[in-house]
Amino acid sequence: MEEIQNKETNYTGKNIQVLEGLEAVRKRPAMYIGDISEKGLHHLVNETVDNSIDEAMAGYCTDIQVVINADNSITVEDNGRGIPVDEHPKLHKSALEVVMTVLHAGGKFDKGSYKVSGGLHGVGVSCVNALSSHMLSQVFRDGKIYQQEYEMGKPLYPVKIVGETDKRGTRQQFWPDATIFTETVYKYDIVARRMRELAFLNAGITITLTDLRPNEEGNLRQPEVFHAKEGLKEFVRYVDRHRTSIIGDPICLKTEKAGIPIEIALLYNNDYSENIHSYVNNINTIEGGTHLTGFRIALARSLKKYADEDDQLRKQMDKAKIEVAPDDFREGLTAIISVKVAEPQFEGQTKTKLGNKEVNGAVQQAVGEAMNNYLEEHPKEAHTICEKVILAATARIAARKARESVQRKNPMTGGGLPGKLADCSSRDPKKTEIFLVEGDSAGGSAKQGRDRHTQAILPLRGKILNVEKVQWHKVFEAESVNIILQAIGVRFGVDGEDSKEANIDKLRYDKIIIMTDADVDGSHIDTLIMTLFFRFMPKVIQEGHLYIATPPLYLCTYKNNKEYCYTEEDRIRFIEKYCNGDADDSRLHTQRYKGLGEMNPEQLWDTTMNPETRLLKQVTIQNAADADEIFSMLMGDDVEPRRVFIEENATYANIDA
Repeated sequence: MEEIQNKETNYTGKNIQVLEGLEAVRKRPAMYIGDISEKGLHHLVNETVDNSIDEAMAGYCTDIQVVINADNSITVEDNGRGIPVDEHPKLHKSALEVVMTVLHAGGKFDKGSYKVSGGLHGVGVSCVNALSSHMLSQVFRDGKIYQQEYEMGKPLYPVKIVGETDKRGTRQQFWPDATIFTETVYKYDIVARRMRELAFLNAGITITLTDLRPNEEGNLRQPEVFHAKEGLKEFVRYVDRHRTSIIGDPICLKTEKAGIPIEIALLYNNDYSENIHSYVNNINTIEGGTHLTGFRIALARSLKKYADEDDQLRKQMDKAKIEVAPDDFREGLTAIISVKVAEPQFEGQTKTKLGNKEVNGAVQQAVGEAMNNYLEEHPKEAHTICEKVILAATARIAARKARESVQRKNPMTGGGLPGKLADCSSRDPKKTEIFLVEGDSAGGSAKQGRDRHTQAILPLRGKILNVEKVQWHKVFEAESVNIILQAIGVRFGVDGEDSKEANIDKLRYDKIIIMTDADVDGSHIDTLIMTLFFRFMPKVIQEGHLYIATPPLYLCTYKNNKEYCYTEEDRIRFIEKYCNGDADDSRLHTQRYKGLGEMNPEQLWDTTMNPETRLLKQVTIQNAADADEIFSMLMGDDVEPRRVFIEENATYANIDA
């Protein structure tokens, strides 16, 4: 008690720390870029490229060069106007230095310079500078090359002229600070994915990505050029390239309503899922918002009006005794929505849900006009779309009957839970987790090895339904799907409605953990279950509830040394550490785990289930359009792209001979 009192009396003004300049960013980097691992590392590239994209959206930039250098630094160069270098009127230093060293300083705050600007956090390139061990800025303006360098955000010298040029634009090079980031190696595919997306969202811009790091054979990857002359029209084709369109060309609109630029492209395909990807100022709004709501309302209104006024379609609906619902208009729909908003208001779990109310009405007006014109001018395609809608309504009603039938027939334990579920004793959803375990054998080991207070076990027997290939109602006829839904507490069609949106308000567990064998069959089951959640229960993923367990591949022993190895690299490190790299040493024994069932309960607990020692992979949706395309490719009917994908990624997969 005395110690606490002394600490309180010593709490004076000198204990209040004032962080000067960019020190706040270095002190709490996750507040500014999300995290300090792989996601935050790649966010530095995005923040830097966003400045160039802002120049492009303002009409001054057409070409952006992004380079991953051999030393893993990043260079971004554009042909925009170049950051101003003249003296700032208030701070009396070069405007370039202000932009690079002062938070929330830049032209995007002056709507005379940029009407709209990208970037979710708004911290800009000064944040990149703060989190870099070294940064080099060059500006090409007025025939001269202006330059300034920084270390950990602090200028090494005033802005100076270092040469002459006939170019214009800005060139930034930065080296991420290894004392801050836990991961400092850039992944080409992550950078390429964002550059491709930006090219689609900003028609006519050319983004060239170059990787100067040699591969294992000492060869360099060819530079990749991203350019979309038709913008979203090409984007929706790209996303839907593994599906079959039922209307031919995409339906597109590009207009401005109430001062809000709106661009939309959509296609209908012969699949059964809805794939709508929305963007605000180039930000992927994975939780939707007012622009998405306006789109859905207008689409449903236009199609319903057309169907009601068409005698043939009206007769079909009357004969089937159905009335279409809003969800029916979106089955088999792929759409890209992009709006530009001067003062976007973001909300939601991940701050990627648009809240501006005025956008709803603007999008409704734009989509209503465009769809009415399209349906009138393309009667054949209009009939095809409406017939797809009627089919969806029929399937929805069948799905409701299937759910009701399953609920009547299924043998349940107390509380309406599947009989195979070994539930935990805790009823606090924030503290509990459920393992979806492949097979009864592994399920038995997991039940014996678990923490019965917080861990539930649901063994999965038989093949999991591939929901990518079946109609809505077929999903609810599958026992493999229903036992998962019943166990975790997800509901559909709440309060008598036939909504296709999953209700997770009564989710029974904080973590839903997929636990399968560490082989190709286990990976396939992982993908089937992830497809189920992505297509039918995306909120489970978006709110951070879905995980994949990581069982070890090997148990390595040498003399008295014993270690579980989760990857082939771990096994090689064990050999190098204890056997001097001699894999043939007869005193190295390697046990390859072919399945979870080979481990006894204690081993399964120690390696895969113990929260203190296990390795869990959280399933996230960082880019919904890419996730959609990958699931469609992996689980759809088109075999060739899947074969190519497996061949290209075989080195990363647990594929047994």
